[in-house]
Amino acid sequence: MSEQSERIIERSTATAASPVKSVIRSRLFWPAAVLAVLLVANLAFTPDFFSVHLQGGHLYGSLVDILHFGAPLILVSLGMTLVIATGGIDLSVGSTVAISGALACLHISDSSDPGGVGTVLTALGIALGAALVLGTVNGVLVARVGVQPIIATLILMVAGRGVAQLITDGQIITVTSDPFKLIGGGYWLTMPFAILLSALVVLATVLLTRFTALGLLLESVGGNPVASRLVGIRAVRLVALVYVFSALCAALAGLMVSSNVSAADGNNAGLWIELDAILAVVLGGTSLNGGRFSIGGTVLGALIIQTLSTTVYTIGIPPETTLVFKAFVVIAVCLIQSPAFRAKLAARGTRTRRTTRSHAAGPTNREVGA
Repeated sequence: MSEQSERIIERSTATAASPVKSVIRSRLFWPAAVLAVLLVANLAFTPDFFSVHLQGGHLYGSLVDILHFGAPLILVSLGMTLVIATGGIDLSVGSTVAISGALACLHISDSSDPGGVGTVLTALGIALGAALVLGTVNGVLVARVGVQPIIATLILMVAGRGVAQLITDGQIITVTSDPFKLIGGGYWLTMPFAILLSALVVLATVLLTRFTALGLLLESVGGNPVASRLVGIRAVRLVALVYVFSALCAALAGLMVSSNVSAADGNNAGLWIELDAILAVVLGGTSLNGGRFSIGGTVLGALIIQTLSTTVYTIGIPPETTLVFKAFVVIAVCLIQSPAFRAKLAARGTRTRRTTRSHAAGPTNREVGA
């Protein structure tokens, strides 16, 4: 074969491989691949894992459960994504989850008509209004006062948990309200209402950040805050708004959590959900340094965490080793996603192939002459 023919074959091979490389380099490829592997792995323990059936006008199945129970984490992670995009962090979302659920349940339990739609709407307004105040406090501390985000939100993380327990008086407040039950444990159009609500919030966020200039402005503030301020971007206002949005998302998640169990637990509701949210954002490909962010990746990251929890319970891993198992899986996922780690593996594989070829080719001319 001539040298020109070899070059033509190499070019055609490279052209055919380029679409595959572009897919692999996509930010969503590795989170989607890991999620698919986790889902398929469950078939070994639950043969009907992918089955979804309709019973009593409601959809049931493991896949539906993953979306249902993962809806609060998706919402919290969504708000965390925009905060991290600006170069910040929000550790107070777990406390906001607890406070919003506690306020809503307290109002419903004290009402003379706990099953009334007006009572539930008022409870929702109180919870979301409190979240608006909490998010504003975080935003002012970070954007106006200049407190580091991890310190400003850590204050509310600690104090907010105490506030939630003061609201509930250290007790678990139980409620009986069908309209309130709809938010986290009810069904609408055969689907769990929590899935539809979280999908609506995700869709609205995508429309605002990807079809308007808002997403570009957030990435500019997170990528280079000094330059963005010099070109006239109102960074202070944007940073404050993302903390308010994060608090509102956490409040919706808190309403889902308390609605699903028809109770408010100021001590355990939303406990450590901020860590799962940060992890979901990282698994989705968003850098903690700020700048570019991926909402689709965050949703996939949250589903990975929820699927991992489901897998742990399915295969019967002891509760005391659950967190250790999840830690190892998360480390493996992060390494797989790391371009630097994959580059090192590729370089090591190239060196191994070269060594193998040199040994197979026999001694060199210099070695023969010797």
